[in-house]
Amino acid sequence: MSDITHSSGPKVGLFVTCLVDLMRPSVGFAAVKLLEEAGCQISVPESQTCCGQPAYNSGDTNNAKDIARLVVDEFENFDYVVAPSGSCAGMIKEHYPRLFADDLEMTARIFNLAKKTYELTSFLVDVMNVEELESRLEAKVTYHDSCAGLRELGIKSQPRQLLSEVAGVALEEYEEAETCCGFGGTFCVKYSDISDHMVKKSIAALGKTDAELVVGGDLGCLMNIQGKLSRQKDEGQASNLKVRHVAEVLAGMTDGPAIGEPE
Repeated sequence: MSDITHSSGPKVGLFVTCLVDLMRPSVGFAAVKLLEEAGCQISVPESQTCCGQPAYNSGDTNNAKDIARLVVDEFENFDYVVAPSGSCAGMIKEHYPRLFADDLEMTARIFNLAKKTYELTSFLVDVMNVEELESRLEAKVTYHDSCAGLRELGIKSQPRQLLSEVAGVALEEYEEAETCCGFGGTFCVKYSDISDHMVKKSIAALGKTDAELVVGGDLGCLMNIQGKLSRQKDEGQASNLKVRHVAEVLAGMTDGPAIGEPE
């Protein structure tokens, strides 16, 4: 286990998520910075892997349970568990209890973990009462709500409240903000044509705004949007819209390349 800070605040286990670990580690570092500034003691269990959602969504209940047991073992002793992903936090809070509904031995442990698990922006606002940020970004920004964050966890106002505290950010809503981008984990693989139609609709709506940057709380959604933007660019449909995780903006860590840009 890696301890990041030595604050006297709550002990927080950071659930990094698979996509962040493999595709965008900067999101994890941004989450650490934000939690540290909020006064938390942060630990990152080195043996953590996946939340089990891909197996769960594919009907592989046995493997999903095995993965969930590992997560419980790794994180149940923290005061809080925080993930920079509504999808992974939603898996732990909403779906773990359903996975183990018939397992009396695990029920108490599962519910204990679920009740103290939060998505990053929700934790910062609803638990740590963060009202000020020191970051700055001169940009017109729009926010995309992920399905899991919005519908499972009720995350809507929290990221917008935090973005309003970033000096220089002009926040503009777009009409498809609450509509699924078509990622949906394995959905985009199983139903690629439908997924492509959905993300195309999102990007058309984004094009009607003055936004320079689209941000969100789930890396899967953001990679899906960015991937479609890249494919359209290859087809001659240029766009100056860039994509970032909300944690990077809130932490002031936007000097590096946006999602999809070369390192």
